Amino acid sequence: MSSLSIRGIDPELAETLKRKAKGTQKSINQFVLEILRKHVGLEKERRFTQEYDDLDNLFGRWSEKEFDHISRKIGAERKVDEELWK
Repeated sequence: MSSLSIRGIDPELAETLKRKAKGTQKSINQFVLEILRKHVGLEKERRFTQEYDDLDNLFGRWSEKEFDHISRKIGAERKVDEELWK
């Protein structure tokens, strides 16, 4: 892979690139490469990467008390009755 240095980046542009990269959870390098690929028409086609959020409201988090209760229930179900398996 080649390296390329870009000189003359003003502070406002640098700060904007950093903020946008952080917002997309990418490194600045990854973010700039993505922008360059899009701008020159070399963007790779993404297949099977569509994200959905329409079921997010069905999921939540268990409290510690709920987790302990569920773990005990699951543990009880995993016990093998030795009499039945002779």
